[in-house]
Amino acid sequence: MSSVLVVGSVALDSVKTTTEQHDNLLGGSASYASVAASFWTPVNMVGIVGEDFPQPFLDLFAKKKIDTMGLQRVPGKTFAWSGEYEQDMNNRRTLSVELNVFEYFQPILPEAYRQSEFVLLANIAPKLQSHVLDQMSRPKFVIADTMDLWINIAREDLCELLKRVDMLILNDSEAKQLTGCTHLISAGAALQKMGPKYVAIKKGEHGCLLFGDKEFFAMPAYPIENLKDPTGAGDCFAGGTIGFLAAGGEVSFKELKRAIVCGSIVASINVESFSLKRLEELDQREINLRYKLMKEFTRFE
Repeated sequence: MSSVLVVGSVALDSVKTTTEQHDNLLGGSASYASVAASFWTPVNMVGIVGEDFPQPFLDLFAKKKIDTMGLQRVPGKTFAWSGEYEQDMNNRRTLSVELNVFEYFQPILPEAYRQSEFVLLANIAPKLQSHVLDQMSRPKFVIADTMDLWINIAREDLCELLKRVDMLILNDSEAKQLTGCTHLISAGAALQKMGPKYVAIKKGEHGCLLFGDKEFFAMPAYPIENLKDPTGAGDCFAGGTIGFLAAGGEVSFKELKRAIVCGSIVASINVESFSLKRLEELDQREINLRYKLMKEFTRFE
């Protein structure tokens, strides 16, 4: 079993839906991804927080055996984000973004992290993601996550990063935006030509498309009825994926198919409550049950 290095943001979120509002929740791409990965393997987290970051959130990381030696704690306020979801939770509006200490974040890897074999470059600026790789020996497998913001304002940096990673994760609209393709199959192939051997295109409640070397897998989403808060679902997907791979130590298309199913499952559980509340007490038995059900849902022979 290999540990996973996760580098990304750690934030305080305020989330409003049509029925509920919660403030000062644990958020950030590194937080969601690290907790999700921890169900399969030890995690080393790199991020930055201010002096206002609540101790109970640090206690949660410790409970999940997430090593926070790489979590910088500096004077100032923690990155804060607030957003509001419409009745259709595919539609979200950002209300405020306060970068605070995150504005000056430069990922610094402790020496013990620099030999990590499995790396998740969670959703931060591509220049920072590349800065992480500059500090490492060649890892065995690197996943990068990205978003529309970086495609808009840092496309050149993102394209350079893609030459250095093994797998890219992004959603369907971002895949079309980055490639200019209107068809997802064409977009997947175009993204592979930009560097990564594997590409996972997320389609929200409609699942995920996985592209490999002349291999393809279409995965449905786990069906859920109790959707409370979609925030961080994509980060949980990425974290569960890299955590499963690191636990087995093998990278192949067959293992990647199983890995994205595990990522999808932990994401499906997380959205059933706000922030990471649902994952705080989650155990492996519930994950295994949903994995078994997913096999039943998708079997047709």
